[in-house]
Amino acid sequence: MVLVELLSFVGDNIKKLRKEKGLQQKQIAIELGIDQSNYNKIEIGKREPSLDLLNKLAGLFGVSVDDILNPGKELPKEVTVEDKTTIEQFRLIQQLDDDDKHVIFKMIDTMLTNKKFKDFFQKKRCSIIKQKPDCSSFFLWIGYNPIFLF
Repeated sequence: MVLVELLSFVGDNIKKLRKEKGLQQKQIAIELGIDQSNYNKIEIGKREPSLDLLNKLAGLFGVSVDDILNPGKELPKEVTVEDKTTIEQFRLIQQLDDDDKHVIFKMIDTMLTNKKFKDFFQKKRCSIIKQKPDCSSFFLWIGYNPIFLF
């Protein structure tokens, strides 16, 4: 999850717990020792609650901090990129940290370069041995003589 989505998720959970207890935002803000506007920002995902604030909220609602952060105890789902459209794949890559994006793009560069070399040598091999277009035979060069393997 992106930070904005995570803050919104946590804020929604806090709001749900507050409403279950029948409390108003102002009451919770007073208990936490913060302005109501700051508390509202937490509920709408515009402000990140501190660990201390999460502990206080957990105490007020009679739950654990884990219940606030992960109410259904659901783990994030595994992301599979292969079954996504190209646009969706790029959107997912853009969510990564810069260092991770660099690694991904470096891997892609390497794979594309390898493919170009493979294609280049495949074409050269076909033109050298003047075989049928698919060049399905493989050979091994020993000195200047090709030895056909199949």
